[in-house]
Amino acid sequence: MKKKITLKDIANEFEVSVSTVSRALKDSHEISEEVRERIQAFAKYYNYKPNTFALKFRNKKTMVLGVIIPEIVHHFFSEVIEGIEKIANKNDYNLMICLSNESYEKEKLNVEMMAEGQVDGVLVSIAKGTLKRADYQHFKSLQNDGIPIVFFDRATDQIDCDSVVVDDYDAGYHAAMHLYNQGCERIGIIGTPDFVNVGALRMAGYRKALTELQGTVPEELILEVDESIDLEQQVSEYLDNLTQWPDGIVAVNEIYAAVVIQLAKKHRVDIPKDLAIIGFTNGLISRFSSPQLSTVVQYGTKIGEQAAELILHRIAETGPVRLRNRNIVIKTTIQVRESSDRSGRFS
Repeated sequence: MKKKITLKDIANEFEVSVSTVSRALKDSHEISEEVRERIQAFAKYYNYKPNTFALKFRNKKTMVLGVIIPEIVHHFFSEVIEGIEKIANKNDYNLMICLSNESYEKEKLNVEMMAEGQVDGVLVSIAKGTLKRADYQHFKSLQNDGIPIVFFDRATDQIDCDSVVVDDYDAGYHAAMHLYNQGCERIGIIGTPDFVNVGALRMAGYRKALTELQGTVPEELILEVDESIDLEQQVSEYLDNLTQWPDGIVAVNEIYAAVVIQLAKKHRVDIPKDLAIIGFTNGLISRFSSPQLSTVVQYGTKIGEQAAELILHRIAETGPVRLRNRNIVIKTTIQVRESSDRSGRFS
């Protein structure tokens, strides 16, 4: 059985300082590649593990970041967590991940638990229930306890903190423009209620595009989903009640888009010839649906990485003067696939 080694043991082996070993194990480019590789190989051979208790004691920190997400069904949030974890682990932090299930009450309980000294900082995508109530006192209480917050994806300007969001307005605009450029003339949208800010911004971008293209917005082609009612039933009724189906649909997430594809197949509507569809997220549903779904790429991993970097900067912040908030906006791109492309390149 191999002996348990410490940073000091590794430092003695290579006749370097403990700080050099620490930086080498974090793959810092301040240390030469040769030395990094030798130290990392030695540490791996002896199964070196950092002494997290000593780290916490020395820093007087929990070395844990709290993450609250609204749901796990959307691939986007899995990507965000991947990005957060990457940066957290590089900085010797672990994650405590909680699920609000889109509930204000559940989110509030999560925040209260984290406020009990469980975490050094919290990253949150706000629950739909909280956005509907517009009650953010639990976040203010967290800040009053000295725990910094960073919002990602869904944010509010009623809390004074950093945020990382997608340019959802621009994304909605370009999604509608993409369908128009494919030859669509009756472009609809399946969106969320207005209180969900990301959906509202995508809807606003869609409206801007349709106003520019046609001078007016076809209100009959707009569906705001009520998530308390069966989704497939709502989309089916929306389509059935139209005298003429849209020839293009923007769906504000890939689940909505997948339901449209399913219903179009039931009605033997040709995709994309008679109905072109574009969604959001670029997750597994988009890549493995049939036909494959064109999608707005939101770069969830990048959002997670930048949110984690922001919270770590806030945790490290010292002194009486707080730095100005950073509000990072991530631009999207469009991944064209079979569901909207009418050029014939996928046939």
